[in-house]
Amino acid sequence: MRAVVQRVSRAKVTVGQLTTGQIGIGLLVLLGVGQQDTEQDCIYLAEKIAGLRIFEDEYGKMNRSVQDVGGSVLAVSQFTLYGDVRRGKRPSFDDAAPPEPARRLYESFVERIRAAGLRCQTGRFQEMMQVELVNEGPVTILLDSTKTF
Repeated sequence: MRAVVQRVSRAKVTVGQLTTGQIGIGLLVLLGVGQQDTEQDCIYLAEKIAGLRIFEDEYGKMNRSVQDVGGSVLAVSQFTLYGDVRRGKRPSFDDAAPPEPARRLYESFVERIRAAGLRCQTGRFQEMMQVELVNEGPVTILLDSTKTF
C-alpha cells in the first residue's frame, strides 16, 4: 500500500456537489492499494499514520501525532499512486489492485484509523472526487508498506 500524507489545517472531498468528508486540523491521506497488498500492509500503514509525528510541539519541533493534537483524518482512495510511467508518458496501472480487493483494504484501513481513536472522514471509493486542502508547512510524507521509500 502507498500513502501520500499531508498535514492540513482543513481538507474536504466532494463528489459532484455533495461533500462526503471534511476535516479541520489533521491529515489528508491519499491511499493506493497494490496487487500484492494484504491485511498486514493495511495494519502497518494505519499504525504508522496514526502515530506519525509531524505536528509541531511547543518548541516548534515535529514531535506530535495527529492523535496528540486532537486532529482528524480524511482518507481518500487513489489508485493512481500505482501509476507507472517509467516506460513512456501514459501511466500503466498494472500494479494497482482490482476494485474489490482494493475496496476491502481501503475500508479496513479506515476502520483501523477509527479503532485508533481518530475521527476519520472519507471520500467515495471508485468515484470521481474533488479534493481541497490547505497543507500546513507544507508537510507531505510518502509512505509505502514495502518500505520502498
